[in-house]
Amino acid sequence: MGGLAATFVIVAAFGALVNSTIEFVAYRRLRNAPRLAVLITAVGMSFIVENISLGIYDVNAHSIPPLISSANIFTIGGVHYSWDAFFVILVTAPVLVLLTWLVKSTRQGKSMRATSQDPEAAAIMGIDVNRTISFAFALAGALAGVGAVLFLVEFNIRYDTGFQLGLIAFTAAVLGGIGNLSGAVVGALLIGLIQAFNEGLSWFAPGSDWTRSLVFAILIAILVFRPEGLLGERTPEGA
Repeated sequence: MGGLAATFVIVAAFGALVNSTIEFVAYRRLRNAPRLAVLITAVGMSFIVENISLGIYDVNAHSIPPLISSANIFTIGGVHYSWDAFFVILVTAPVLVLLTWLVKSTRQGKSMRATSQDPEAAAIMGIDVNRTISFAFALAGALAGVGAVLFLVEFNIRYDTGFQLGLIAFTAAVLGGIGNLSGAVVGALLIGLIQAFNEGLSWFAPGSDWTRSLVFAILIAILVFRPEGLLGERTPEGA
């Protein structure tokens, strides 16, 4: 377990470093730019990172030695539940609790919420807006590193895995409710179940070729009929 913990720490630290560098190089100069410029920059940076990964790892899928045993814990109705799948829950649950506590109860979390609501007013109140935004980017990179290790527990990766998972993560956030941390987890679970049923069922399921189309159809439906998400959108005004 010591080696696994070290893997989490190293990958999370690397993710924080990469994201902080991206924030410093690409986003810091756009503090007062229109939001469209920031959005275009985000798309451009995602393609840059994806192509750097392509140059390093080529187009083939890569795997690592097993981090967690795949032995079965129990079997229900012919469905086997293994330790590596259970490990994802064991890590995700405390990370969600800690992140919720950080955002809602700590001084840094309050600074993040104030900055997201009104950066100018937050600066007047003595909050270092640049440092707060940089912290948010570093935190996001560290969490992405934790998510990457959890993904590697069960799956292989390719150069474009992060880009594909980013689209699904965005859909999960919208499905659960923008700004709602618990909602994002619930949205991710629902999308995972939808994908599993679509690719595993042999009746009334279009198959794996249609999985991404099905996920984005759900995204469009949520945006049209319930834009606040399933658990409600946590807007800055309601924080």
